Amino acid sequence: MTLPQDRSILSGAGGSGKRIFVTGGAGYIGSHVVRQLGEQGYQVLTYDNLSTGNDWAVLHGELVVGDLADSEKLWRTMARFRPDAVIHFAAFIEVAESVRNPLKYFRNNTANALNLLEVCRKCAVGALIFSSTAAVYGIPERNPVQEDAPLSPINPYGAAKAMTERFLADLAFVEPDFRYVSLRYFNVASADPQGRIGQAYRNPTHLITRALKTALGQFPRLEIFGTDYDTPDGTCIRDYIHVEDLASAHLAALEHLFHGRSSGIFNCGYGKGYSVKEVVETVAEVTGVDFPVATSPRREGDPPMLIAGNEKILRELSWRPRYDELRSIIEGAWNWEKIYLEKMKS
Repeated sequence: MTLPQDRSILSGAGGSGKRIFVTGGAGYIGSHVVRQLGEQGYQVLTYDNLSTGNDWAVLHGELVVGDLADSEKLWRTMARFRPDAVIHFAAFIEVAESVRNPLKYFRNNTANALNLLEVCRKCAVGALIFSSTAAVYGIPERNPVQEDAPLSPINPYGAAKAMTERFLADLAFVEPDFRYVSLRYFNVASADPQGRIGQAYRNPTHLITRALKTALGQFPRLEIFGTDYDTPDGTCIRDYIHVEDLASAHLAALEHLFHGRSSGIFNCGYGKGYSVKEVVETVAEVTGVDFPVATSPRREGDPPMLIAGNEKILRELSWRPRYDELRSIIEGAWNWEKIYLEKMKS
């Protein structure tokens, strides 16, 4: 496959002027963070192989098309840019796929993370934000789950992320000038309120996006995987976080490190959960479409309930969410899906 040429995009003005190197910044979450960074005056370089990302989603800074497996290009790019911090998103994210193809996930999400850390060390990068996941907890004994809960991932996706967290902790232990923040995401949804960027997967597995695309007629029906869980309505319960709030958590984490504070791990969620059936009902209300829904057996690797204990991020990062209602999350996602549909037609 021939990759597009590297390119530069006009950066935002003002702000701190610090240099932030973002892996996977052309993807769904990464592009929202890059946009917020640019708007706050950071100088941004996005390093992305565009396997799932889109060059049009990078609204600020420079885009370099490259793979984390290419250590030489990664080193040359980082050495030229001289970042003050790295934000690492680049990873495969589908739990079910990780169960079917674990080596793919360990190669990309673990081995490539190790490549990145080795290059960061060569380039004397002293601060890193890591895109982690609530999947590191597996099936927690208590919900909401706190950051000090045991890590017991039940799928290769979560296991790969947990390994990278261990890499970071061990590196920080031996390198006094290196500090990191690991952000454990719960279920991310919605889009930029101005409709510029959003989730742009043709075959998404995320419930809200899948349901909205079904309402638009892009899928014949929505499948609910498992209705016999030990939850009030038998379907899985998840903590859904708006992508804009999640992006702002990354900027708060950067400021935390730039102020010389210690490494840390933080859950990113609202501390409340919604069942699959509740989400489906809300999507139907927002869209006004009574789309077909079918039930299927449980998927491997799905815990019954995951809700974030978020007291630590509220307290230590002074993070304050703005979009913490399910209906507003779905409304923003619905607006984006209609925009994206037109974008794909043009």
